[in-house]
Amino acid sequence: MPSDDEIHSEAQLSELMQTVTRTSMLLELEATPSESGSETTTLRGSAVDSNENPDNNSNNVTHEAVHGNPSSYRFRRVASKTIVSFAPDDPENPHNWSTSKKIFVVISGMMQVLNSTIGSSLPSGAIKYIARDFNVTDETKLVLPISLFLVGYVLGPLLYGPLSEQYGRRYPLLIGYVLFDIFVMACALAPTFNALLVFRLFNGMAASAPIAIITGTFSDVFDNPTVRGRTMAWYMSCTAVGPIISPFMSGFISTVSWRWSFWLGLLIAGTSCPLVILYPETYGPVLLKSRARELRRKTGNMSIVAPMDLTPHDLRAVLTVTLTRPIRMIAKEYMVSLTCLYCALAYAIFYLYFQAYPLIFEGIYGMSTGIAGLIYLPIALGCFLACGIFIWYDGFLARAKARGTSWAQNEDYRRLPLACVGGPLYVISLFWLGWTASPNVHWAVPMCSGIIFGLAYELIFMAMLNYLSDAYQVFAASAQSASSCCRSILGAVLPLAAKPMFSAVGIDWGCSIIGFASLGVSVIPFGFIYFGERIRNGSKLMQHLKALREEEQRAWEAEQHGLQRVQQGTGDIEKGLQATVVSR
Repeated sequence: MPSDDEIHSEAQLSELMQTVTRTSMLLELEATPSESGSETTTLRGSAVDSNENPDNNSNNVTHEAVHGNPSSYRFRRVASKTIVSFAPDDPENPHNWSTSKKIFVVISGMMQVLNSTIGSSLPSGAIKYIARDFNVTDETKLVLPISLFLVGYVLGPLLYGPLSEQYGRRYPLLIGYVLFDIFVMACALAPTFNALLVFRLFNGMAASAPIAIITGTFSDVFDNPTVRGRTMAWYMSCTAVGPIISPFMSGFISTVSWRWSFWLGLLIAGTSCPLVILYPETYGPVLLKSRARELRRKTGNMSIVAPMDLTPHDLRAVLTVTLTRPIRMIAKEYMVSLTCLYCALAYAIFYLYFQAYPLIFEGIYGMSTGIAGLIYLPIALGCFLACGIFIWYDGFLARAKARGTSWAQNEDYRRLPLACVGGPLYVISLFWLGWTASPNVHWAVPMCSGIIFGLAYELIFMAMLNYLSDAYQVFAASAQSASSCCRSILGAVLPLAAKPMFSAVGIDWGCSIIGFASLGVSVIPFGFIYFGERIRNGSKLMQHLKALREEEQRAWEAEQHGLQRVQQGTGDIEKGLQATVVSR
């Protein structure tokens, strides 16, 4: 490297600065005290000659030890540990990923959810063929292929959701996908009805992986609530459309063989194989843990850790903390428990329709199984209409906020008004179906109730599940797992009562009973709007999350202050070097 005596031109100065930056840059840890008493330590580049002997301390991390963009790394000093975290401009932070990478995450996630939800109702159009093949005459048993799948939805999220917050999203999703394919194949090859039921249970457990995890990945990659909410809207459409398109697919193909219903499900799942294999890890704490491990390996500095490294993650901790978190959230978090109650009833009624529609459109109107399966499509239309309404409301809310409207400043109004509209519409659709399903009324009239039903169902779920994700953020997967578990329990049980209930009181009063129950829980989003702030203030977990966000904000502000100081010092050095060139 040229010495000062050899600098005779601006070109030589530029070459000198490039050489210093390229080959001699050390990452200087500049510690800035924060309000909390810890140190916020930011990795920044400082031009230090490689011949110089910088102070040797445990905070020095060489440039070669860091992968990615080192100038955006951030560390905090707590006691004797150097805690690595994401800086706002860190390209490895999922919030800062490219748009194309985020779109890939969304498409892959939605395909996995679509596989799962299609699988849930695959037997619905093939039940009478399954009954004939295995000589099953008990009507209650014929509900079990769907109900046991939903029981799997109960058990799976209690495992997948919390584990995804301990070990990351990618591997639980991959394991769930492989097991899902295996058990779909097993269902197609089932030698007995009992074997089919066992395979359906395990199939549901495997299929619950994306149901429990994917909503958490949206929180991982989208920090903007508007974008995250719109993505969740399309996700919810997939969860509703999947079960709806299964009945007519299986209804038509089962005329060849009921086993082809499952082979078709396997073929559909196979098309998403590349998307699952290439799915990236999105969970920030796990990415930081990998980064800290890599830095320790390359530098030998064992004090570099990630936040996750500071918490116990042995088997006992996993069993007592991680896996029980959804259950504890249901028991202690009013926002979670009430949301679970509302979504569980709406979800159970949705699956009850797979028992009610055959009674109405095959029993009353004499349609074939395949044609009756097409009657579900208006529900899908309603679901997509709900997406449009959700996106319109997002824009309406943004304009209201820009005008400074007082109600728009309340975060509870970001999601909940949609559920306030969806709840009454849901009740109306149930009474509509029940009191128009008659031989004296054209079949199109009860069929059209499905549009309102699908619209209301989606509005309820879009609003309530987005509300959970916004509220619990880093624990969104556990909150969603709690919701998935509760609604799957009721979704597995309520359809078992469908035929006895409709036989006892008729279609009209049967729909009225579930309509009155839906009316009772429809007040929940109104309650959140009026008492939401009080509920949040009384929640220890939500107050803890609020404190973490405030600490992160203070750390970011401290980093920005340190960066300004470093940039100011660098500018002084450059001015000095330029003055030397001019003088010579």
